[in-house]
Amino acid sequence: MGATDGTRLRVLYGVNGEGMGHATRSQVVIDSLLRGHDVRVVASGSAFRYLRERLPRVDEIFGPTFDLEEGEIRRWGTVRQNLRLARKELPETIRSWTARVKEWEPDVAISDFEPLAGVYARLTRTPLIAVGNINLLDRCRHDAEILGAEREDFLLARAVSRAMVPGAVSYIVTTYFRPPILRRGTTLVPPIVRPEIVDAEPVRGDHLVVYWSGDEAVLDALRAAPTRCLVYGMQGETAETTTDGNLEFRPRSTEGFVDALRTSRGVVAGGGFSLLSEAVYLGKPILSIPLRGQFEQVINARYTARLGYGMCAEEVTPEVMREFVDRLPELEATLAGYEQDGNALALRTIEDRALEAAAAEPRELRRERRVARRTSKQARASKPRRERTPRGRSKTGRETRSRRGSRTRRESR
Repeated sequence: MGATDGTRLRVLYGVNGEGMGHATRSQVVIDSLLRGHDVRVVASGSAFRYLRERLPRVDEIFGPTFDLEEGEIRRWGTVRQNLRLARKELPETIRSWTARVKEWEPDVAISDFEPLAGVYARLTRTPLIAVGNINLLDRCRHDAEILGAEREDFLLARAVSRAMVPGAVSYIVTTYFRPPILRRGTTLVPPIVRPEIVDAEPVRGDHLVVYWSGDEAVLDALRAAPTRCLVYGMQGETAETTTDGNLEFRPRSTEGFVDALRTSRGVVAGGGFSLLSEAVYLGKPILSIPLRGQFEQVINARYTARLGYGMCAEEVTPEVMREFVDRLPELEATLAGYEQDGNALALRTIEDRALEAAAAEPRELRRERRVARRTSKQARASKPRRERTPRGRSKTGRETRSRRGSRTRRESR
């Protein structure tokens, strides 16, 4: 992909380093942009280590991390950990890389949930574009059934999402579920999946792929499954496959994992968006166990279950595993209605938005931001007021929402 009008942009691309989903998605986008533009990447953590081996120009920067304990994110531990690291590493990080970037003068900044690229964009009035699925928390409307009892977790996750990449001229949300858009300047596009997944030929096999590194109690439930389970993530960096009954513990391998996924009957995993979107793309039913304390995973799992693409479980028991296996034919039939033409639409949208933002006058960009903020405030103000019944119970008026069926509509080409 390259600019059709011959315009060659200088693009600063920031990548969040927590987990691998941001890195693998960003590599696909950056590889596409490099065909027609000059791209420099800033990344932290695992994203930096992954991308520096695969892209021509990647600089390391400070990035936030999670404090985990027994598969659950510790909120205040995460805050304390990042404050401590920020005091130590952030000042030098900002001084060193902003000096280098300033000399280069990018035309546009793109951020996959990476905050420092956004900081640079605001300081230099460079147009900023946000790409990723997590922005859906703040940019779309979610009903009470999706939020469930975790409203506090949702509010915290939405605040973090809003704070990480504020003030973008365009938010491009990658998603296979399509809730109503809440804020102007938001575009929903299909998920960006790895080229290996696009090229894979799905086959209905007889095994489950399990990607899990949390509570080992899940293994007891897997042993109750009447089928073979290929388990990734539970044996560290082992180079050999080991067997325990119907469980096969596999070593890390991109090629091996993709082949296991494409030939599987279903997937058991957390709520990370990248693997869920790859499973949906290949038509594989999902049993999702979202990581406690990370509401993005919760919302991914609940929308997946609502669409009929899988099940969402707070914990996996032998009964849940047997139910999942029994429902595989039903879930497969629903997934057969999902259609996506590779990454073409998402990649074209990102480049088009970058070209438009770089060509716009600063005054026009500021006006668009003001209009977007005003529209968001009006949307919040239009929500029905809570009334009190005679017994003191709260009562909320009905609200008209556009609803989607359980099958995903065919993406426009």
